[in-house]
Formats: sequence, C-alpha cells, structure tokens
Amino acid sequence: MTERIRTPALAPPPIRPAVPRDEDPTAFLEAHYRQVWQTRMHDLPFVNAALSVEAVGFASCQGDWLGVVITPWFLNLLLISGGGQLWGDIPAGERRYLNLPCGTLQFIADDDPDIGPYQYCPLIAPVSGLADMAQARQAADDALKTILGQTVNAPQPTAAPGTEEKPPVSRRAFFRRLAGKRD
Repeated sequence: MTERIRTPALAPPPIRPAVPRDEDPTAFLEAHYRQVWQTRMHDLPFVNAALSVEAVGFASCQGDWLGVVITPWFLNLLLISGGGQLWGDIPAGERRYLNLPCGTLQFIADDDPDIGPYQYCPLIAPVSGLADMAQARQAADDALKTILGQTVNAPQPTAAPGTEEKPPVSRRAFFRRLAGKRD
C-alpha cells in the first residue's frame, strides 16, 4: 500500500505592516541606496556609471510620501507610508493600483530589511539611455509633474531675467521622452 503525502497549499507571503514615517524620507533613502550601490551593485554590467543616487521631489501626497529615486540601475517612483490615504499594506511582490492625478498607476510592493515595506512604480530600467544626472533629474522632475499634475516642492533654479518658464509637461510628452522621441 502506498501512502500519499499531501503537500500543503502555499500560504500567501506574510504582510509586515508599514510603520508610517513622519519625516521626509529623502536622506534615509539616499543613504540606503548609496550603500546598496557601493556594496552590491557597483560592478554589475547593467549599471550606468554616469549616474549616482538621488531622491527627487519627495513630498506628502494624501498623507503618504511620494517621490522618485534615481540610481545607476533604475529610476523608480516610490511610495512610502506616512499614515495617509494612498498606502495599503500588501505582501511583497503583490501589485496594487493607485488613482493619481495622471490616471491609474501600478505599484509593486517590496519589503527591504533596512527601508521596511515600500511600494514602487518602475519608470526607467535599465537607465543606460540616460546620459548624466542632469538628464536623470529632468526625467524624474517630468515624471513627478506628470503624475501629480503640479510642480514639485523642490528647490528650483531661478530663471535668468527675460526667460520664460516652461509649460507643464503633458503625459504624452513625458512618455514620448522616455521612449527617446521628441515632440
């Protein structure tokens, strides 16, 4: 007589609830991703050595933190819990959809031992098409303006006298730039 061994159904991944951050996560995220760059990613062939790590435009959005992280291997929109309305705890690897001023965007949950639970929306990966940090910052700024439908609360250089401010970037123009096309 053969005995059947039953394997239990796979349990869903555990959810570690996010601890809301009261303060802007910019410095914390930059320090974390700089360490990742120096210790684990530095010698990989797909990184863009012309780029460094920078968190751009993190601001409170409906009580949570939304901004872009630039690294030599990706440019991602990150959502960090601030105890607001955008955040929802889901297992790492799961996806959720958020309605933002630009429309609905898909975010992927992750849980880093140092950062804790966070969710991200990939914008550009790999970043080999970005020539330098100025271009990466411009892509991040354009993404935030498009996604939030407003200007970013980040220091902006003052325009020279007699120059005009650029109009907001349309969603279509932003995605055309990402594809390497000009309007």
